[in-house]
Amino acid sequence: MSNNSSLSFALSPDALLTCICAALPEQRQNQRDLPKLAARLTELIAATDLPDRLDACRALVAWLAGGALWNDVYIDSTDVHGPATQRFAVLMDVLAAHPELAAGVRRAIRAILDETDGANLFGEVGIPSDRGFLSEFGDRLTSKLIPSPRDDHDLSHLVSRSFGRNRDLTLIRGVQPSSFLRAMELLFPASEPETVAALRQAMADGFRLLLARVQGQGLSLKLRTRSELRPVARSPFRRLADSGENLLCAWEQRRLSGPLLEAWQGDLEACREEMRLISVRLESEGISVDIVYGLDVLERCLARMEAIVGVMGAEPGAPGPVLLLLQQLAYAAHESASLRHLVRNNLQLLQRRIVDRAGKTGEHYIAETPEDYRHIWLAAAGGGLLTVGTAAIKMAIAGAGLALFVEGLGSGLNYAVSFLLLQAFGLILATKQPAMTAAAFAAIIRDRKGVERLDVIVDYAACICRSQLAATIANVLMVAVGAYAFDAVWRFMTGHSYLSTAEASYVFHSLSPVDSGTVFYAALTGVVLYLAALVGGWVDNWAVYHRLPQAIAEHRLGRRFGPMRLIRLAGVVSRNMSGWATNISLGLMLGMTPVLGKFFGLPLDVRHVTLNSGILSLAISSLHLQWIGTGLLTQAVAGVAVMFVLNLGVSFTLSLMTAVRAYDLPKSDLRELRRRLMYRLRTRPRDFLLPPGRAATGL
Repeated sequence: MSNNSSLSFALSPDALLTCICAALPEQRQNQRDLPKLAARLTELIAATDLPDRLDACRALVAWLAGGALWNDVYIDSTDVHGPATQRFAVLMDVLAAHPELAAGVRRAIRAILDETDGANLFGEVGIPSDRGFLSEFGDRLTSKLIPSPRDDHDLSHLVSRSFGRNRDLTLIRGVQPSSFLRAMELLFPASEPETVAALRQAMADGFRLLLARVQGQGLSLKLRTRSELRPVARSPFRRLADSGENLLCAWEQRRLSGPLLEAWQGDLEACREEMRLISVRLESEGISVDIVYGLDVLERCLARMEAIVGVMGAEPGAPGPVLLLLQQLAYAAHESASLRHLVRNNLQLLQRRIVDRAGKTGEHYIAETPEDYRHIWLAAAGGGLLTVGTAAIKMAIAGAGLALFVEGLGSGLNYAVSFLLLQAFGLILATKQPAMTAAAFAAIIRDRKGVERLDVIVDYAACICRSQLAATIANVLMVAVGAYAFDAVWRFMTGHSYLSTAEASYVFHSLSPVDSGTVFYAALTGVVLYLAALVGGWVDNWAVYHRLPQAIAEHRLGRRFGPMRLIRLAGVVSRNMSGWATNISLGLMLGMTPVLGKFFGLPLDVRHVTLNSGILSLAISSLHLQWIGTGLLTQAVAGVAVMFVLNLGVSFTLSLMTAVRAYDLPKSDLRELRRRLMYRLRTRPRDFLLPPGRAATGL
């Protein structure tokens, strides 16, 4: 058929629909989406300029990713295509049955490739910029808030627009090599090598861009100082640039050989080994988000080049490597605008570091033996007594009529000093346990595998539960007894209770879970406890990364005060940095949250179970016995119980989720873990409530 007849054929949607139906079995010809396919093909073939061709091509790709055309695919033995590729198979059947239509589609595709630059598609899509994590995050956030202008001459923009949604990946996920080979034979036949000439040149240009990125990133100061010490000329990233260029030149001249491929592959593995070395050093020397980001850029560049080399070295007509590269480009285009994917990939190592540091602190809060259990009771009792003073000072600050900021800062410093004293004397505050003990869970997830890991986690959960219960009971009992004793001494010295009747009445009403915000505030306090644990882990990582203990030990003040004193000070800082940061940040957040709520007009406040138990005890001792029968006391006690559940539950859940994300615990393991925990709770509840027996061993 001539070009004119082909054009008239393309410009007749009804005739095109008739041809589509003729290529299908009779029982498939009434599908309601087939007219849309005819319209999409008509638009693509009839388009006269590049923007129209790009829009038509994108519309056709969207139709192909539209899901199953018919639902009897699994019971119809004549249909061998899965739901994800039914539309793709229909298109191939139609093109195979009508060569003039296939020729029109090929001309449209060739026109798109000839009029666009594909270098960025292969060398930039899915590869984060070199400006760092924060710049990339800002760019992606801006692109979501502000529409981006079209760039019709950049092929990467077409791919990014075509695979922006999850459903757009349906086809690329499901297509099989045999089906893809059929498409290659129809759309890029060997008899028309000029169709792929533009793609070959774009792939070569993209490969060179990737080589430059790898060399620049791999030889950057931040990575070079953490790599194996060697001359720059011997760096694997420098060698990869040379072997990659040699490989590319040979491919362009169609004389690619096995030795060139082997040399490049060896340099690639050397680069990955260097990256593994840097990652190991980061784990022990402190994580930097910028360095993790740089490693992510390198890994993406290497993976892309590996896929491109797979295409270069493949046998003519082999669909596997080409399909693999196409899938990689589609997924990269989809992820290139995702904020969630960027944050998850680049913060996972930092999460692990924070979890590990918090876990080391959390191990001190878990009773694995009867001796540990007794220690927790004694340390928590001491923590409860110390909290009496904290509660008393808190009420004094609240009743002083200070400016909001001064009141919040005073309360925060009061809490922070109290928590630092707890750390200095080895005392325990129960609500600080969950964020740390849940992080200690991560060590099990990291170091053990399979069924053994789940069994140990269940045993550990029982230890954590009984340890937290013991610490909470000791805290609340001792803070209550201590508050009564404090009020008795105050009454003896001054002749009146520590709190006035109005202040005590306010305490009763503010703690009620029914007619106050106690439930929400207690949950918010759990979030604050979790955030404080993260701050502690982050500050500890910052100190290790910047070698703060070493800087202190080598400071010039050692000449005046003696080097051994600074060395001892450096040891103290190294051992306590995480705890100091956690306690100070927790205190300030607890103190400033209500102030910020009032400043912004938001319902923000905190309800800490141990502190409010002490405040409630002071309020009870300040009121007459007739208050006991009003129901306010019952509501206040119920509010304290709610605080216990939410303080511990929210902080534990959030920190456990962080540990699970940091080490990618599979969902199947999570379901099995939940089942085993419930079974242990039903069959052996004593393990979660009572102290361990003499036969208990450490986990």
